[in-house]
Amino acid sequence: MKNKGLMLLFALALGAAGVVHAQDAQDTMYENDMAMTTETPVDMRWYIAPSVGGYYNDTDRHTNSRQLYYGLAVGRFFTPNISMDIFYDHTGRDRDNPNGRNHFAGRWNSNSYGVAMRFYAGQRGSWRPYLMVAGMGIHHASDAHHGWQPGAQLGVGLARAVSENVDFRAEAGYRYDWDNETFPENGGYGDWLLGVSFVFRLGEAPQPVEAPAPVAQPAPPPPVDCSTLDDDNDGVDNCTDQCADTAAGTIVGPDGCAKPVVIDLRGVNFKFDRPSKGEDDIAPTLQEPTADSVAILDQAVDTLTRYPAVKVELDGHTDSIGTEAYNQALSERRAQIVYDYLTSHGIDPDRIVAVKGFGEDRPIATNKTREGRAQNRRTELVVQNPNQPAAASSSGM
Repeated sequence: MKNKGLMLLFALALGAAGVVHAQDAQDTMYENDMAMTTETPVDMRWYIAPSVGGYYNDTDRHTNSRQLYYGLAVGRFFTPNISMDIFYDHTGRDRDNPNGRNHFAGRWNSNSYGVAMRFYAGQRGSWRPYLMVAGMGIHHASDAHHGWQPGAQLGVGLARAVSENVDFRAEAGYRYDWDNETFPENGGYGDWLLGVSFVFRLGEAPQPVEAPAPVAQPAPPPPVDCSTLDDDNDGVDNCTDQCADTAAGTIVGPDGCAKPVVIDLRGVNFKFDRPSKGEDDIAPTLQEPTADSVAILDQAVDTLTRYPAVKVELDGHTDSIGTEAYNQALSERRAQIVYDYLTSHGIDPDRIVAVKGFGEDRPIATNKTREGRAQNRRTELVVQNPNQPAAASSSGM
């Protein structure tokens, strides 16, 4: 029976290695699940486990084949599926065949002290099969021998939670006892055990861990209606504005980008050597047809009215006929008579920042021809808006 028992012990050891490997993988999956879901924490309370059962002896022990055993274990779980016990158990045998040399009559007691590991499948609350592996020291007491010998045990069992604090275990195991002293002719014994135990957990059960409440995210702000905004204060809303950083006061077009203001007085022509000193009515000084020139001046008034931020400088010019001093005075009279016309038609005098004459110093055409000299007799409106490129307007005046 010993040889068969040793072979079975070896087979159970191989099975235990496979179960441990599978249990490690299961524990890893459990830990990953715990990280993602709300679970009850591992119940790592200490427990005590009294046990009782049948002890089925190796026939080489020369005793009754069956006795009772009882024991007590203290242990705890280290993962949801692995526990460790420190245990004690006892069995006593009566010799039933005292004949033969070196045999003895009387009582043969064995007390085992050891450590057992159990590897469970499934979850507490259902029937959980498990594998048990144990190592121990066994103290034998008989008329023939008192002493310690090593032992090892493999077993399988089923466990189930009875209540929050109590589990039930039913277990079958094979124990090998290396006792070679009680009967020196025997090298050891292989015995079977079948028993039950109740596991009493001590203290309060751990409470389920609640998943943290999701952090409330602030509601996104309502979308801003860009049609109601004008960040650069140019009069064009943000939805339409293609030039969002236009400086304040810049004259812009419908797209919000800077727009040169053109005040074009070309076509307005003065008669030669007009206006005379003291002359303040512009109409008689204009060449025929007078109405065409006045219409151009009125367009300038309209442009200035539509762009109230625009300021201008009035510059008068002449051709080269006459002395420099005379032409300087004539150019100033031309600028002044246009100034008088604009202000008399509603243009704020403060918007005309200067009235200047440049005489014959700034010709725009040759003074050697009648046509060239006519172009040089002019007045210019020079746009003074500092936030946009100036667009000067020339007139042949």
